[in-house]
Amino acid sequence: MQEPRQQQLRSLEALIFSSEEPVNLQTLCQITGQKLTPGELQEAVDELNRDYEATGRTFRIHAIAGGYRFLTEPEFADLVRQLLAPVIQRRLSRSMIEVLAVVAWHQPVTKGEIQQIRGASPDYPIDRLLARGLVEVRGRADSPGRPLQYGTTAAFLDLFHLPSLKDLPRLREIKEILREHEEQQYLAEGISPEATDDNDNGQIEVNE
Repeated sequence: MQEPRQQQLRSLEALIFSSEEPVNLQTLCQITGQKLTPGELQEAVDELNRDYEATGRTFRIHAIAGGYRFLTEPEFADLVRQLLAPVIQRRLSRSMIEVLAVVAWHQPVTKGEIQQIRGASPDYPIDRLLARGLVEVRGRADSPGRPLQYGTTAAFLDLFHLPSLKDLPRLREIKEILREHEEQQYLAEGISPEATDDNDNGQIEVNE
């Protein structure tokens, strides 16, 4: 019979492993019936990660977007990318990349403010980002016409493996990360990034 601590750790491990999205404290407590504080949950995660490190496992549990999920260690990123590249289907256009970077750094931000920063209409990219669940409406600005304000979602944090917006990189770094995604996916498909023009037809693939 398993010791209570080991049973607790295995239960948490099974739930985090089985979820395709970060699992938060409330969900873990509700399903397991355990009453854990944030500190106690972090201690359990740390204990699991120490075991993974000691046994040479290729993954760890990370705090992301208000919850926890398994991530492969960075040294295996190229291998995993090669596996996933052929089956990735959803894509972000370059205009969506640019608008997402602006929203991430300047949120809450209106379409007018995005256009001033980017120099082009954000209407289409915003609509597509809303549909993908990467941005959301945050309210209305106290300006003439009370335009809608937009911000990023937990799905955005999950996409970039960020624990919270406090860990958001600088705007230039966001754009570089997004551009790196683009180049990596084009290379995986055997297509040169320079082969496409900078409009909504130039797309990158991201795992959502």
